[in-house]
Amino acid sequence: MISSSLPSTVHLPEGNWACALDSLCACFPHVTRAQWLDRVRRGRVLDAQGAPIDEHAPYRAGMKLRYFREVASEPVVPGEVAVLYVGEHLVVVDKPHFLPVVPAGRHVRQTLLARLATQLGNPELAPLHRLDRETAGLVLFSARKDTRDAYLSLFRERRIRKRYEALAAPLPQHALPCVHRSRLAAGDPFFRMREVPGEPNSETRVTVLEQGAHLWRYALEPYTGRKHQLRVHMAALGAPICNDSFYPDLRPRRADDFTRPLQLLACGLAFIDPLSGQVREFRSGLSLDAATA
Repeated sequence: MISSSLPSTVHLPEGNWACALDSLCACFPHVTRAQWLDRVRRGRVLDAQGAPIDEHAPYRAGMKLRYFREVASEPVVPGEVAVLYVGEHLVVVDKPHFLPVVPAGRHVRQTLLARLATQLGNPELAPLHRLDRETAGLVLFSARKDTRDAYLSLFRERRIRKRYEALAAPLPQHALPCVHRSRLAAGDPFFRMREVPGEPNSETRVTVLEQGAHLWRYALEPYTGRKHQLRVHMAALGAPICNDSFYPDLRPRRADDFTRPLQLLACGLAFIDPLSGQVREFRSGLSLDAATA
């Protein structure tokens, strides 16, 4: 059994469960009750103070629990994490395709957070935002708990400029650059998003950088940060990002094909440092490769 070295967090939802264990079983139905009970008895489920709970711990709505993910086996994700900047409060890295930022699903140790915590020897590291596992590029990490919220406010208050590049089919039918706005909501299956009628809650500016015979290179600038926003918006415009298995149509899930990564790169971040007032701008050292599209 492979166990994560860093815990994940869950806040128990509203319900009428007698104990926290019952709520965990309901929240994560893919994990059997016997597995949760075994984790609890081995001290692998902790309360908000970091103390192990027991199987009789009473349930409370909103209760914060930390638990260690465990899987029978875990695929090795190729690619190296490039550390671009290390400061007292902030760390900036380039994430390779296919590597999740934090433990999720069948990935517990093959994550950006685990690799970086080991590489830098800093257990206080925490990502300030997320990238899809399939997306490569820039990720910002907080290096200290006491200044973390100052950097999180950049994202909450939309005071950070994010720039992506993508390879996708040509869009000669659209006047570009354009701004695409729509309302995104959870789809089916649960991990997909979809556009629905209503007041827009997502916005992306789309610009053409390069026009090839079969593929165009686009600059994507999201004003909002909804899940899968860029992937949904490009599919809605009629040019799904190359190698996207979710949009517009869900393809059968299979093992990752590391030779055909999603052609989406988080290539630029710019903001005013909330602590120093310094203008900061970071550029990814990675690039998209049309040969793998």
